[in-house]
Amino acid sequence: MRLHVVTFGCQMSVADGEELASPLKGRGFTAVGDADTADAIVLNTCTVRQHAEDKAMSFIGRLREWKDKDPERVLIVAGCAAERLGPWIQKRFPYVDLVVGAKSIEDYPMIVEEALGARFDALAETRQAFRPTTERYREEVPLPNAVGWASPVSAFVTIMRGCNYSCSYCIVPAVRGRELYRPYETVMAEVRAKVALGAKEITLLGQTVNSWNGNEGGRRIRFPELLRRMGKIEGLDRLRFESPHPHFVDDDLIEAMTATKPVCEQLHLPIQSGSDRLLKIMRRNYDSARILDQTARLRSAMPLVEVSTDIIVGFPSETDEDFERTLGLVRSLRPSWSYTFKYSPREGTESAGMADDVPDAVKEERLARLNALCDGLTEEALAARVGKVVEVLDEGGGFGRTRDGFKVSWNGSGPAGRTVKVRITGTSKRILKGESDERA
Repeated sequence: MRLHVVTFGCQMSVADGEELASPLKGRGFTAVGDADTADAIVLNTCTVRQHAEDKAMSFIGRLREWKDKDPERVLIVAGCAAERLGPWIQKRFPYVDLVVGAKSIEDYPMIVEEALGARFDALAETRQAFRPTTERYREEVPLPNAVGWASPVSAFVTIMRGCNYSCSYCIVPAVRGRELYRPYETVMAEVRAKVALGAKEITLLGQTVNSWNGNEGGRRIRFPELLRRMGKIEGLDRLRFESPHPHFVDDDLIEAMTATKPVCEQLHLPIQSGSDRLLKIMRRNYDSARILDQTARLRSAMPLVEVSTDIIVGFPSETDEDFERTLGLVRSLRPSWSYTFKYSPREGTESAGMADDVPDAVKEERLARLNALCDGLTEEALAARVGKVVEVLDEGGGFGRTRDGFKVSWNGSGPAGRTVKVRITGTSKRILKGESDERA
């Protein structure tokens, strides 16, 4: 039996997609890259941006023909958009077999088993595939957040879900719920297991990943201590985390990043706006001065660190002065790459009740100006590396990333998982181009 997993959204959605595949793989499904040949499709959805949600709904619509060709095929829709639009999805696309919202992901294997177990057994018989018993399934299939079936060179580990903040534009708390932290022992066990399976780089994931906390023997463990302890795992060469909240970027985290060798010289710091007035309306719990102070202390402690960011333009009531303050903060912050967005209201958020009073043409003009500034800073960062030799983790096919997060393409042909030296000879958009230089 063949399984195809599709994800629309961020890295956290990709990691969730790996977990969503586990119960089906435990029933004998084999992953395939082609939806047309699949016996089952799991679609993991995102609703943070309207574009990702629209793409997912369009994809479900196109699967009508796939389902009609063989009604025994199984279609599961999961994730954040499924949480927000569950009843509508079931009514709009009656051929969807199961809709599982993001808040139910912890119970996902049980939900799948109870709702579709008999269907999978029948499908296995039809395809003349191995039919495991329920006992075998429960014994062998990892529960959500347990070790995945395979670990790539660069692997994801989700350490928390949900968000306790109430940013006025963000739908995440509504569809993911409040913060839930995976236990310390569970997180460490998954990292160790994925490293043992071949992962050289681990990226820790969470909506506010650096708010994670746990305990060991009654002693509280905060995120910086988690980094320090992971840094001692033999075979782990690189450690990253997405997506931190500025509120938890403190001296303890900076010290842990500096002192823990595997922690990469990279920090994603979403600023969203440079206007303190708008940051207050957004409920971001920081101001522009704090952002600059944090980055100054981080760069002082870790001079080679690269910073990236998220920025929204056209938020309700944004004035020309507000936007100019955003441009000013970007010039001071000098992010090496940026993810920029034009504001659009998300139903169920506080800002959706505000007047969307910035004309679309103004949003487009501001976004173009912001992108020009951000693209220029990225080009400067890339150009500064031309002629230098950088260390790259080979993810396969002569492609990988530097410790500070830049993508690199070179004339490599060795096995994935090596750390190779590459002399940078040029750039292409956001990618460094180079040649292998093992003598360096």
